[in-house]
Amino acid sequence: MPKNLDATLPRRTTGRAAWLLGPAMVAGVAYLDPGNVASNMTAGAVFGYLLVWVVVLGNVMAWLIQYLSAKLGIVTGESLPQLLGRRIRRPWARRAYWLQAELVAMATDVAEVIGGAVALNLLFGIPLLGGGAITGVVSIAVLLVQSRRGARAFETVVIGLLIIIAVGFTAGLFFAPPDAAAVVGGLVPRFDGATSVLLAASILGATIMPHAIYAHSALTRDRFAPAEPTAAADLEAARGLSTPRLLRATRWDVTIALAVAGTVNLAILLLAAANLTGVEGTDSLEGAYAALRDGLGPLVATLFAIGLLASGLASTSVGAYAGAEIMHGLLRVRVPLLARRLVTLIPALLILGAGIDPTLALVLSQVVLSFGIPFALIPLVVLTARRDVLGLHRNRTLTTVAGVAASVFLVGLNAVLLWLVFSGG
Repeated sequence: MPKNLDATLPRRTTGRAAWLLGPAMVAGVAYLDPGNVASNMTAGAVFGYLLVWVVVLGNVMAWLIQYLSAKLGIVTGESLPQLLGRRIRRPWARRAYWLQAELVAMATDVAEVIGGAVALNLLFGIPLLGGGAITGVVSIAVLLVQSRRGARAFETVVIGLLIIIAVGFTAGLFFAPPDAAAVVGGLVPRFDGATSVLLAASILGATIMPHAIYAHSALTRDRFAPAEPTAAADLEAARGLSTPRLLRATRWDVTIALAVAGTVNLAILLLAAANLTGVEGTDSLEGAYAALRDGLGPLVATLFAIGLLASGLASTSVGAYAGAEIMHGLLRVRVPLLARRLVTLIPALLILGAGIDPTLALVLSQVVLSFGIPFALIPLVVLTARRDVLGLHRNRTLTTVAGVAASVFLVGLNAVLLWLVFSGG
């Protein structure tokens, strides 16, 4: 990483601004993983437009959360796991915190590998277990780009996959647009029984993903922090870029990334609501693919499957990156990305080999992610509000209030979900 990044930037202002974009786009891929696809597709197929408001609300909250994570990495030159690893004094508490974060990261890996396996099965008829192994191998190749070519090359590959994802999942709406009045009606917050709450929690777990919160702070650190450890007060001089300028560019980066991710997530739900509601078997990815093929033609179905494959490949790489950062920051143990990818591939392959319904496994993995949100979100809001952490760049009062409100809402939704599930409501 060059010590004076301004020396590497293009001379024109527009070019410089564009050069600063990228970390949020990589983190944003986490919002378009196969778990998102399964949750949004199932919600649209089962409840029509009922949960449109959950997707929109989740995306609004995600903007704030991802910006705070990026700001933390930029201002401090450290990731959220690193800061927590230094502040959690007791070893047993740090290990317990790492364990829940690690389970969340593993749930992410499960969703991404299963999604890639399903896509390969739909496109080429490859058995799910073999498809999972192929997805794992290709994700290792993507990680090699990050380890050998650096952050910028990794961003380029992931953003390329993001474009494929966007095209694959939105194409169907041009052939079968949704009912505009029904979409507006879906913006009214409401539920329809325990299943709708389960799916809402799944959508939020897939939209506001804990590992994306951990990863984004590390991505901005890796892009903008100097190669050698530097005191926070000296970061600006070391990198040759002012913090306010980086934060302005980051707001644009997060806005663009979340606009893309939010639009695609909403498109998936609307596609299912407009074309799959009431159709037999469409609460699974395989059934949705078959219904899209029969109703809208093989082109739309194939683009959907290609988008699903790109989603699995891109998001599994980001998930492995986040998991490695979680372990390094909290346990102060650095495990090579490739070794970690091989280890975390095992649970997904076991699920595929056991014959468990892949769509159900995807949806449940997103519920696990939803329960991990408070453990990442609450410390993020607290740390970014502290003067001794961010100095002049700490949160304004309104920002902190919004972060607290998001945390209360998400924790409350999970509490309601638990009550409904265990009471049989």
